[in-house]
Amino acid sequence: MITRSFWAQGLEDLARLHTEVSFVELSDLTSIDVGGTAALAVTAQRLGSGRIVVDRPPPELERILHIFWPGHTGIEVAGR
Repeated sequence: MITRSFWAQGLEDLARLHTEVSFVELSDLTSIDVGGTAALAVTAQRLGSGRIVVDRPPPELERILHIFWPGHTGIEVAGR
């Protein structure tokens, strides 16, 4: 089980190592809440350029993004 602190550390590492496109594979993640999605969205906003491609996330991630961050171009959901 991924905890919020582990998720936050992973996103900090992603931001530090980010190039034009960063990939996050989430097929083992069974659920994500608004807080976890917010952390991802804020990380993407802070990158400035490029995008984060999220591969095989839980279905609610895409729904949460559409509700709270419609039109956000810094995150691409792939591999559904």
